[in-house]
Amino acid sequence: MNSQTTSQFARPRIDARALLGLYDPADTTDWGPIRAAQLHAGSQLALFMLAANVIGASLVTMILAPLVPLWQLASWSAIVAAVGAAVAFRRLARRHREAVTAPLSDVRDTVLDGIALGAVWSIAPLAFGHAVDANAALGLWIVLSLLMTASAVAMAALPLATIIFVSIVGGALVVTLSLIASPMLAAASAIFTVLLAMATFARGKALVVIRAGEIAIAERDETLSLLLREGERDGEADWLWEIDAQRRVARANPRFSKSLGLDPKAINGMPFLQVLAGPTWEDGNFAAGLRELAEKLKTREPFHDLLLPVLVHGEERWWEMSASPRYDDANAFIGFRGVGSDVTEARKSADQISKMARFDTLTGLPNRLLLNETLARAMGEAEKWGSRCAFMMIDLDRFKAVNDTLGHPVGDRLLMRVSERLKHLMSENEMVGRLGGDEFAVVVRDATDTAGIERLAQAIIDTVSRPYEIDQNTLFIGASVGLAVGPRDGRTAEMLIRSADLALYRSKDTGGGAFHCYEPQLHMAAEERRVLEIALRGAVENGEMHLNYQPVVSAATGGLMGFEALLRWTHPEFGVVSPAKFVPLAEDARLIPQIGEWVLRTACDEAAKWDSNIRVAVNVSPEQLHSPSFATMVAQALAQSGLPAERLELEVTESVFMREGTQAIHVLEKVLELGVRLSLDDFGTGYSSLGYLAHTRFSSIKIDRSFVQGASKGTKEAIAIIRAVVALADSLGMATTAEGVETEEEHHMVQQLGCTKVQGYYFGRPLPVQEARVLAISPQGGASAAA
Repeated sequence: MNSQTTSQFARPRIDARALLGLYDPADTTDWGPIRAAQLHAGSQLALFMLAANVIGASLVTMILAPLVPLWQLASWSAIVAAVGAAVAFRRLARRHREAVTAPLSDVRDTVLDGIALGAVWSIAPLAFGHAVDANAALGLWIVLSLLMTASAVAMAALPLATIIFVSIVGGALVVTLSLIASPMLAAASAIFTVLLAMATFARGKALVVIRAGEIAIAERDETLSLLLREGERDGEADWLWEIDAQRRVARANPRFSKSLGLDPKAINGMPFLQVLAGPTWEDGNFAAGLRELAEKLKTREPFHDLLLPVLVHGEERWWEMSASPRYDDANAFIGFRGVGSDVTEARKSADQISKMARFDTLTGLPNRLLLNETLARAMGEAEKWGSRCAFMMIDLDRFKAVNDTLGHPVGDRLLMRVSERLKHLMSENEMVGRLGGDEFAVVVRDATDTAGIERLAQAIIDTVSRPYEIDQNTLFIGASVGLAVGPRDGRTAEMLIRSADLALYRSKDTGGGAFHCYEPQLHMAAEERRVLEIALRGAVENGEMHLNYQPVVSAATGGLMGFEALLRWTHPEFGVVSPAKFVPLAEDARLIPQIGEWVLRTACDEAAKWDSNIRVAVNVSPEQLHSPSFATMVAQALAQSGLPAERLELEVTESVFMREGTQAIHVLEKVLELGVRLSLDDFGTGYSSLGYLAHTRFSSIKIDRSFVQGASKGTKEAIAIIRAVVALADSLGMATTAEGVETEEEHHMVQQLGCTKVQGYYFGRPLPVQEARVLAISPQGGASAAA
């Protein structure tokens, strides 16, 4: 580099106050690495100074031993050793030995070391000086002078602490010598102390200048490396730029000019901001980044990674700029020198990554992250202006059946169609997004029109519920909506989402196809469910659950044929909890497998005590049948209880066959191989299909009580369904059980319609285990169960 280039770098200005650690200057010199070098130098000679303190204290003790009580000298020596060790260990701290930069406070803290050491060493001349003779005084002066000199040489890197130490000890010597010796000796000692302090400062400054020079050289090497790299990498967009004190382009760099699409000669001497602003220079419509750059240049502040847009041939490019101010040998400001990079492609990649992180890949709608961010902003605006915002949660009804029966590809296409319909309902005031699965959400930025929001919720339900034609399939689904208004229903985005979720749960709980607004009691109901779930988890272990047994009798004779085991729960605090409340809760909490296993084993143990012609029926959930170990568990329950397999009947519902895959069918086949009977419960109330009836060996079909009650009222559809089920069962060699028979008329009716077995209050309510056992083992047990 020539001398002109060299002068572009700021020569370090060593401020005396900064050197001593009294303040942090705001010039271009980076004092962090310099302070780290000071502390590192101090740590290198810390053990030397500890040894000097110990040896010096020993020499003083030997000199004063004949004149001063030994215990006083020993106490003082111990104090010197302790303080010296503490200072040494502080300076040997890991951060002082390894840090590449250090704060001002670390240098200031060393002042305490100087004060502490100076104080303990001043004790020797001040406390013991009156007792010494001329020879001892001379010896004391020599030891202390040597110690002060060693400190000035070894610890000059920390000048303030060392000067304070030298000053305190030197001052103590001057006072002592003026009292016990000649004034001339005291004056000589004072001059010596001042010279040592000045030498310490000079040496400390020299060390700092060396370190600052090393930093400057490193900066120059970095610039030179960038210059060389620029010449080697023709295909990349990094460049150097320079401006003078008037902020005009100086010696336009070829790559910088090429990135602008301009001739280097044309832009030399042009205002730097005008070059970057391009066409916007005339109208003054500058980008925010350019305004920030102008402010940095005006205040002569260094800056790093400043991002600003630049128009090049009508195309917007993004540049990243870094620079530092330059000073000449006289410390006069002469401009800026910096580095620039074209980061347009990196910015596009970052934008793409940001979009991928905030948009659903299947539907293209905003995802949970973007919805949360938008809702948080809407909440902030509502709080700022005293208005309201809203959040809707949407759950698709019957979507799972589509996924299970037609497969996930059809389900994905259905979700895309739903998202298109939802987008068409949105205005600029709303944002619709997908939370995941079959859940969507809407953020309403301005929710002051309550009636309008409710109309939108109903429109969502109506629009989503219209039929879909996908892959030659006509699909019918629905939607349930939960609505919460902020800040009334939640002061934060998280609270508002929680409120909308509770409202959605209410909509689903009432059958779906509706919307509900959040109400405070919904939170109470959710808390009740949470407490109930906690209690449910320990119900089996605590012995709170038990089984009741409802008789199943012959429709023709009324003779007892078996019992259905029914689960009951009595909580010590809540009392009797309805199965309609705790069974769905157990399914949601995934507790059914554990509870179901206990029910099966308990029922088998009890049935083994009954007469050999009495069966027990146990309900089995779909979740249990999708476990490969279920058949093994059934076999173990039969073996441990001693109950013959043909006396156990498992009741399953049609929903078992609605899931994708054949896992449940394989499990059922293994159970049937054990000899266990299989009954189809609630036939006709769900998504009925005759296919699995032909391929699964059911022993009986249970007719839901809703059909029995409908037929007893003369409903033609109910009567026709019962007749059809009976005919189907007869043709497949299966029995039929009518549930919910409560009167004699209903009993005669199902007899006439051909049902083979009957179950209901007319023949007996669910019985406690002791009463059922008496009925099952009595001589009349097989004769009649009618009461």
